[in-house]
Amino acid sequence: MAGIPFIKEFTFDYGTATEVTPRIRRVVANNPSPFTFKGTGTYIVGHGNVAIVDPGPDQRDHIDAVLRAVRGETVTHILVTHTHMDHVPATPAIAKATGAKVYSFGPHPRADEATEEAGDLSFAPDIKLGDGDVVEGDGWTVEAVHTPGHISNHLCFAVREDKALLTGDHIMGWSTAVISPPDGDMADYFASLRKLLPRMETLYIPTHGAEIRNPGPFVKAYIDHRLGREAQILARLAEGPQTIPEMVARNYADTPLHLHRAAGRSMLAHLVQMVRDGRVRTDGGRPTIDSVYRR
Repeated sequence: MAGIPFIKEFTFDYGTATEVTPRIRRVVANNPSPFTFKGTGTYIVGHGNVAIVDPGPDQRDHIDAVLRAVRGETVTHILVTHTHMDHVPATPAIAKATGAKVYSFGPHPRADEATEEAGDLSFAPDIKLGDGDVVEGDGWTVEAVHTPGHISNHLCFAVREDKALLTGDHIMGWSTAVISPPDGDMADYFASLRKLLPRMETLYIPTHGAEIRNPGPFVKAYIDHRLGREAQILARLAEGPQTIPEMVARNYADTPLHLHRAAGRSMLAHLVQMVRDGRVRTDGGRPTIDSVYRR
């Protein structure tokens, strides 16, 4: 299976604003985990009149660090890539402190089963952004790019002047994103990956980890990786009917055991799509973690 050239090196200091581009600064929250890498990056776009992207977790030290980074400046916009708990709970505190309006695709989707990453059900934007919508400030222009897949309300934000794309969790340099049904959708994710290929940005800046400086080949490697996961599933099912836990044990043998549940959620997302397009069959109606799958 094709490999992704992951970027594991990431130099930063918690609570300190670091320049990423001439118009973009990053403040990393101290909330490392298997899903956040070293922590959530909150981004500040512009100087003087600025936008804050992904306020991050509701941690007082992080909120104080972000507010300290914009001291003496006016926050005109708060932009949210999506509504997982490592991205948005600090939003009310930062909105209250700055008076800025909150912009996002919409509230957290209501899922009918547990997923790997919890969402903030209390979140609601002041202003909804759709694909192609633009917000502007002094010396900066940000375009919203709707990229469902990881979650249906996911947006990336293109900072046009820097030819940079703030990719949230859609594209990360250190790891692939978990696609967890029912809201996570593999067909949407493939479409959202391919949607980025013709775009003009030359730098991707994810919420977690370091920036990606050669994004075109990186996105293609992401796509090839997912196609490789599909090929692995088909290879397992060529041996006979199997469940997701049985396939995960073999297909993710080199992955730490504590990540196998998340791997199973992503495999389920693949299988939902593969059942939908007829490549795989399952008994008992809709695909689930416990279903038996066959070719």
